Formats: sequence, C-alpha cells, structure tokens
Amino acid sequence: MNNLNDRLLAAHAAGDLAALVTLYTAAADATDDPQARGFFLTHAHVFAIELGHPDTQSLRQRLIDDGREVPLHAPNPPLR
Repeated sequence: MNNLNDRLLAAHAAGDLAALVTLYTAAADATDDPQARGFFLTHAHVFAIELGHPDTQSLRQRLIDDGREVPLHAPNPPLR
C-alpha cells in the first residue's frame, strides 16, 4: 500500500482527479477492512462526481451495496 499511498499523494499534489478516482478505487479494492474500504470508495466517488467520471454510478452502487449510501427515491410528481 506504500507505493499506492505515494501515488495518491502525487495525484493530490498534481490535482489529477482521474488518477484520484482510479487510485482510491484501487485502494478500496486492496483492503479487507470495511471502514477503510468505505473511506476509499467515498473519496473515489466524490472525485468521480467532480470530474463527471464514467465510474460515478458504479462507485455509488458499491457504496449502496456496502450500506454507506441509500438509493434515491423516485421524485414526487408535481402538484397541479
């Protein structure tokens, strides 16, 4: 994880959002600790949202599957 940590720090320093999505996702995949996985997935998701990354929905679904996010409800119909 040390090399991954160094790459995360470098991506933060460079402001490389695409790399941050990839690296935080990789960090989530590399841990067996549910708390750490949630931390890394949340960060990956936030950076994906900021970037408009194609993995945004799949990252959100992983957070939902881990019980760290809830599905959105259907919007209420407009009042007439």
